Amino acid sequence: MSVYFVILLSVLSSIAHRGSKVLVSLDALQLGANSFTVGVLAALYSVFPLLLAVYAGRVSDRIGVRYPILFGSMGITAGLFLPALHEGLVTLILCPALIGLGHIFFHVSIHNAIGSIGGTAERTKNFSTFSLGQSIATFIGPSLAGFSIDAMGFRPAFLLLASVSSTVALLAFLFAKKIVPPRAGRDDGNRGQGAFDLLKGAPLRRTLIMSGVTLTGIELFSFYLPIYGRSIGLSASGIGLVLSSYAAAAFVVRLLMQELARRFTETGVLTGSLFIAASTYALFPLLSGVPMLVVTAFLLGLGLGSAQPLTIMLTYHHAPPGRSGEALGMRLTVNKITQISIPLVFGGIGAVFGLAPVFWANAAFLLAGGIVSVKDLREGRGSSVSRGRDTPDRDPRTER
Repeated sequence: MSVYFVILLSVLSSIAHRGSKVLVSLDALQLGANSFTVGVLAALYSVFPLLLAVYAGRVSDRIGVRYPILFGSMGITAGLFLPALHEGLVTLILCPALIGLGHIFFHVSIHNAIGSIGGTAERTKNFSTFSLGQSIATFIGPSLAGFSIDAMGFRPAFLLLASVSSTVALLAFLFAKKIVPPRAGRDDGNRGQGAFDLLKGAPLRRTLIMSGVTLTGIELFSFYLPIYGRSIGLSASGIGLVLSSYAAAAFVVRLLMQELARRFTETGVLTGSLFIAASTYALFPLLSGVPMLVVTAFLLGLGLGSAQPLTIMLTYHHAPPGRSGEALGMRLTVNKITQISIPLVFGGIGAVFGLAPVFWANAAFLLAGGIVSVKDLREGRGSSVSRGRDTPDRDPRTER
């Protein structure tokens, strides 16, 4: 199976997914929505993933990844078509909900496919390549959305992203049957064990917390940077450039991630990343020009860009033998709880106190995550996975 075909599908889908967040937030603002409403729209991306993350993984294990990939890409396409056909808050509410529904089936199945290729060494390389592909998508998506708005308007911009997502469905329909891995069954040895049993392990529990904190920083930047940019008079193109600067930095740091982890350990790099992200978030409300915002977003990308892949690796590292798929499912659940609750909380803060406290409160949140990470580092639980681990290769059939 070609891992690059799977990564291509993920890149195209992520371009549509990431770009949609810029479109939804800016379209809502031009329709007169306040920051709390934008926070609600942000949370809607995570409602179905929260409810269906574990189920989506089980479906992928039972019937293979081809049909969930098809279903997911079609759901994302449908979500983007609605606001392209009709302008209004109702379609903007349906848009992130449908995109979130499609994305969770697509996302889990893509991870399952990548995890099913090769052994431990190949899997590490494959996920590193996957993270680089996501950096490319995160760079292209916001820029494509921003320039499309300025050049064509909101309706054609939604239609353009819908065509990108529909291309994923077409490629999966035509070629995935010959390329994606065959259907795999669930490991009977794990039957009867609840997913919440995983939380009994302190290292894994802390990793899940840090994953949620990291995702908070990423998601709030995607949604509240456009709001802040509009408040200081930036164009959609300028906002897109700031967002893309973050993505460019994430790509750079992921190229260096393996060497950084070898030198400082995964937990050491993650700790530094969270502290860097906290510092840059505190700076954003003090800046108003595009050049300084681009530089600060680049620094934020250096921090948060490495954090998400590291939490995936550390989740594998701390998972009980044979239960890495469950651990990743639990990680997704924690992430989605964070994505739903945090935008609502910070949206309320923004509506009452303004935008600056949103950035400063998130800086404090990231700082707290860094302190949690320091505890693992001091206890010696940050040993580098890239240096090797005395753990047998996990059965790819159980990877989710």
